[in-house]
Formats: sequence, structure tokens, C-alpha cells
Amino acid sequence: MARKPPTKPRKIASQARSRATIDALVEATARILVREGFEKASTNRIAEIAGVSVGSLYQYFPGKEALVAAVINRHNEEIMGIVRTALGEVAGLPIDKAVRKLVTVAIEAHRINPKLHRVLAEQIPRTGQFKDVEAFNREVQTLVRAYLESRRQEMRKVDLDVATFICVSAIEAVAHNTVLHGAEMLSDRMVKVLVDETTRLVVGYLR
Repeated sequence: MARKPPTKPRKIASQARSRATIDALVEATARILVREGFEKASTNRIAEIAGVSVGSLYQYFPGKEALVAAVINRHNEEIMGIVRTALGEVAGLPIDKAVRKLVTVAIEAHRINPKLHRVLAEQIPRTGQFKDVEAFNREVQTLVRAYLESRRQEMRKVDLDVATFICVSAIEAVAHNTVLHGAEMLSDRMVKVLVDETTRLVVGYLR
């Protein structure tokens, strides 16, 4: 059985210069993944695009798989930052308005860099980042469940854990598949239709 390449950084940057080097390497990796694909993302190529030596790259990362994992983590954190903010903003809204906001944010967050999102979705199994993705999903479900708990009076009688799972899964599936099937080609009108229909789906289920 082939040994799985390491995906953890060798060390964490503590100084501004080190952080700048790591940022340059992660950004270069993302650019190559989008333009040339995983197979072309060699450490030599990444170092060249980042403007650093291969030796400097290996000070921080054991190989390209670790760099791809870092890109996945950064992308997920970017999306989660947007989602956390949205969930905070909908806390006082009724279900119909809250769901519309969450659907809109989910689709827009996934459209930040759709080409990168598609590539990273393909690389998650290769880099073994399932645990990190699952952790993000658990956080979203915890936040959504807390919101639904606060809106019990607006909902039909339904198990909150089941309702949370179905709502999060439905919204995530629409947002994710929108990206996988050409988000950059969607018109603003089509995005609005997707938001309208997904909102109708989720609100109809809850009520």
C-alpha cells in the first residue's frame, strides 16, 4: 500500500516575513491548481510562481499535498467567515427572511472563486481533508440549530436535529452544485431564481 503524503505544515510562521512567505506559497499553489491542475503543481513550479526558493518552501511544507491542504483550509475559512457573519445577522429575523439571507450568502460565498472551489472539491479526498470539512459542517449545523430552536413557534412540529440536517444539506447542495456546474456563467437573474426557489423549498419544509 502506498504511503500517504504528509499534509501538515512543517512549522507555523511566527514572524511577518515568514507569514508573507507562506501566504505567497499558498497563493501560488491556488493559482497553479486553477490554471494548470494538480499534476502540474510541483514544488519547483509553486516556488517559482511564489518567488521563493524550493529550500524555503520545504522549510514550511513537506510537499505539494500539504500546500493543497493549506489552500483548502484557507478557502474553507474564507467561506466560513462569511457564513458565521450571516448567521449572526439573521438571529432576529423571521424564518422566511432568514432562510433567504442564508441561501443568498451560501451561493455568493461559493461563487467567490468558483474555479478554485471546483478544483479543491476534487482534491479533498487526495489530501484527506474530510475531517476539516466535517468540522465546518458541524459548526454550521450547530449555529443553524440554535436559530431554529429560537423560532420554534414559526415552525411545524418537527425534530430539530432532522430539520437542521435537511435545511443545511439542501442549501449546501444547491450552492455547491451551482459552483460545480459553471457558477461564473450564471446571470444575476438566474442566481435570483435559484435563491427564490431554494428559499421556497426550505421554508415550505419548515412550515
